[in-house]
Amino acid sequence: MPLPQVEAFFARLKKSNPKPETELRYTNPFTLLVAVVLSAQATDKGVNKATEALFKIADTPAKMAALGEAGLSNTIKTIGLYRGKAKNIVALSKLLLERHSGEVPREREALEALPGVGRKTANVVLNVAFGEKTIAVDTHIFRVANRTGLAPGKTPREVEDGLVKLVPEEYLLHAHHWLILHGRYVCTARQPKCSDCVVCDLCRYPDKTPVTKPAVAKRRGS
Repeated sequence: MPLPQVEAFFARLKKSNPKPETELRYTNPFTLLVAVVLSAQATDKGVNKATEALFKIADTPAKMAALGEAGLSNTIKTIGLYRGKAKNIVALSKLLLERHSGEVPREREALEALPGVGRKTANVVLNVAFGEKTIAVDTHIFRVANRTGLAPGKTPREVEDGLVKLVPEEYLLHAHHWLILHGRYVCTARQPKCSDCVVCDLCRYPDKTPVTKPAVAKRRGS
């Protein structure tokens, strides 16, 4: 997508939602990290439901390590793959205590060295907790980037690299959230809501749903 269209694309998303935020609920960098690990192959709504009780009893690495795999599994059993996630979260909590004095590191390499933490999770933590201009490509962003022609790619990393190069600096900090929310609520996998899309005329998707009314900017957020 040409740069002038990219600028228009994000200008409209910004106007629709000036201050986008993650829909995961958290209280500190550690609870954010845990929530993002839990969100793999799960909805934010489902994660929030489980962590509402969890974070009341374990909102630090020390408390999480003390809770143990069995205690954590029992608390998050409504989330898919909960046993494996519980194992990783307890292990990463212990590593945070051993290597980082119980603090979530701000360095990508250190984050990705933690059990259950890949590039996408690290990008979310760096962006949301530390204000880094990273883009975590999930299924929503991957779909939006490819469907609209914004930054096509065959892999999440290709899409991420394309977006980082393409998105204007002034929009880069919040681009991650604008694209996720757009994919979650407007540019959905099935039957995208093209009549509600503020960037419909910029989109290259050939199978747009019929636009029966002018696109209206709608606020999206947590």
